[in-house]
Amino acid sequence: MPRSFANDPAPWKVLSSVYESRKFWFTVRRDEVELPSGTIIPEYWINEYRPWVNVVAVTENDDVLMVRQYRHGSGAVHFEIPAGTTDAEDADIETAGRRELLEETGYGGGRWSPLMTLSANPALQNNLTYTFLAEGVVPMAAADPGASEDLRLHLVPAREVEALIDAGEMIQSLHVAPLLKFLLKRRG
Repeated sequence: MPRSFANDPAPWKVLSSVYESRKFWFTVRRDEVELPSGTIIPEYWINEYRPWVNVVAVTENDDVLMVRQYRHGSGAVHFEIPAGTTDAEDADIETAGRRELLEETGYGGGRWSPLMTLSANPALQNNLTYTFLAEGVVPMAAADPGASEDLRLHLVPAREVEALIDAGEMIQSLHVAPLLKFLLKRRG
């Protein structure tokens, strides 16, 4: 539950909003805002995205499902956890997570619980990333990632995940943070 404090900063007042682009992966809004001090920022840019979902999926053998894929923004291949965006057809965030896990890995089932919620950049993005812990996942079908995804599944023993992160094999912060929380909870 979020805490509030008596001296928290006040929200900004939006004076106007204009969409410069409304595409699935590139929705950009330009706001004119007034700060509580009276300062006006005539152009404040916001990137809008649907909510994102991640899954820390662990098998009964204590392996963490990881994928390796090329990311064009960084021009490199690294380890990631199964993840994606929500679809309008998803009943809820967990349903989106279950769909993404099955599509990317062919695994499903298990015991699901929320692990953490993060923002990639709350200053410039409107969406949140919801990460679930899925324990005891099992193979259910052949993986069927989208046409724009070329990924490889790896079952990484949970005891090796910290070393993989420490070695710089993962750079996606929205994936590293939930994995570190998972490892901390196991030590708890």
